[in-house]
Formats: sequence, structure tokens, C-alpha cells
Amino acid sequence: MTSAAMTTAADSAPAVPALSAAEQEELIRTHMPLVGHLVRDMLTRIPNHIHRDDLTSAGLHALVTAARGWDPTRGIPFHRFATTRIRGAILDELRSLDWATRSVRTKARMTDTTRQSLTTTLGRTPTNEELAQALGTTTTDLHQTDNDVQRATVLSLQGFTTSSADDLVTERNPGPEDMLLRREQIGYLHHAIESLPERLQTVVTEYFLRERPMADIAADLGVTESRISQLRAEALSLLKDGLNTHLDPHLAPEVENPESIVARRRASYFATIAGNTSLHSRLALTNAHGLTPLAIQDPTAA
Repeated sequence: MTSAAMTTAADSAPAVPALSAAEQEELIRTHMPLVGHLVRDMLTRIPNHIHRDDLTSAGLHALVTAARGWDPTRGIPFHRFATTRIRGAILDELRSLDWATRSVRTKARMTDTTRQSLTTTLGRTPTNEELAQALGTTTTDLHQTDNDVQRATVLSLQGFTTSSADDLVTERNPGPEDMLLRREQIGYLHHAIESLPERLQTVVTEYFLRERPMADIAADLGVTESRISQLRAEALSLLKDGLNTHLDPHLAPEVENPESIVARRRASYFATIAGNTSLHSRLALTNAHGLTPLAIQDPTAA
């Protein structure tokens, strides 16, 4: 047999499962709770008429397929490998339950948006003729779109209305840009706390980060609980205005008398935050997932 023939034969040969049947069965058995977890998570974000059994069935089928196709030598943990496929199967099941076509949903959303816009402009609900004219269509087409949506809705007591499965099931994990902004905000918060006057910094750290009772903090500082409450309120006000000054300047408070002692102290605090922070130092406080290490959350942890 020539090398070309051998290559062709090898390519056409059925793939050998990476795991034995017993190993696959064990993976399926131990990861069945994962399907239940993903289904429960999905049920919190979709209409009540969707049956758990339908999604569970799709998820279990995906789990079996994942066990048969998983290759441990590729370095991908089975939990992650299976989760991706189970979620995909559940989404596919949801899309199959969305009785109206995507084009109908799009027309319905456009109609609703235009109707709301005309209502605002006219000060009343627009007539069908006015709505059709604004959409560049006819009243007959408008009526047909409404009928299509109504037919889809009537198929259940709680239909998808004008939203498709893709619209209802949103990705809750932040994207790269959102995560970067979140990490910056966390970094600014830590630097703002570090820039507080010593006593205010102690109150914030002990009360919020270490979750100590106010009475214990008062005993440490030799003051009353009422005074600790006042210091806490003062610190929160400074933190809020300090963060707004750097992150949302339009939310920063206007200073009526810049020469007053209070105004100068606050301005000094805002400047201290700016001097204590940089992009590198802010991002260094969290990892790529936006999580703060325990040693940073609680400076006493070692």
C-alpha cells in the first residue's frame, strides 16, 4: 500500500474514543448535577412557560455527547468542556421554542419603537395609518405583523412577546472593556481609601473590609459609637466625591467657597488620590477576572 493510500485510509478510519465506555459513564454520572445547575441558572432569565424537563433533556444529551468527544490529552478540563456544550444545547432548545421567526420579531420590535416615538411626538397614540406611514409600509402589512406575533404568543399563556430567545438569554459575564473598567473602579476605590485621613481610613477598613462591630472600633479609638458613625458618614462622603472627581467629573459636587477650610481639605484629598494612583497600580490590585486577592482585601491576612 502506498503512503498516499495509507493516509487516505487513516483519515477515513473512525475516530477512536479517548475514554473507555466505563470512563465515559463515570464522567456522565458525576457531572449530571452540572446540568441541573445550568438549567436552574437559565430558568431565572426566561419566561415561566418554559418547562424544566425540556431544557434538562437537551442538557443531558449534550453531557453524553461531551463525554464521548472529550480528549483529556488536550488539556481542557472536562467541566469547562461540558459546560460550553450544555449551555449551547440549552440555547438551541430555547431557540426551537421561539415560534415566531426572527424577521417577525425584528418587525415587531421596530413597530413598537416607532409607535413609542410617535406617541412622544404627537402626544397621543398614533393611528394605524400614521404608524404605517412612519414605517414605510401599508396598514395591511402592519396588521399581518401583529397577527404573526399574536399567533406566536397564543401558543402559550406567556409567550416570548416581542423578544426572541437570543434577546431573553443575555450574557451576564462582562466583556473585556467592561472588565477593564470594573478593575479600574476597584483600583480607584482602594487608592481612595488609602488616601483618607488616618482615622477615617481606620474606620472604613475596620468596618467595611474587616466587618468589625462599630462598638469594637469605638473602643480601639477611644470614642463613642456615635462618633464612629459620624466618622463613617464623613469618610463615605469623601470617598464618593473623590471617586466621582476622577471617574465621573460631571457628578462631582460644585464648590461654593473654594477658599474655605473644608473645601481646601477636600481638594487636598482629591489631589492625594491622583498622586497615589496610576493605571498600572490600579490594575495590579485585581487579577484578569476582576477578583481582589485576600491579602489586599484584608491587609492583616498573611
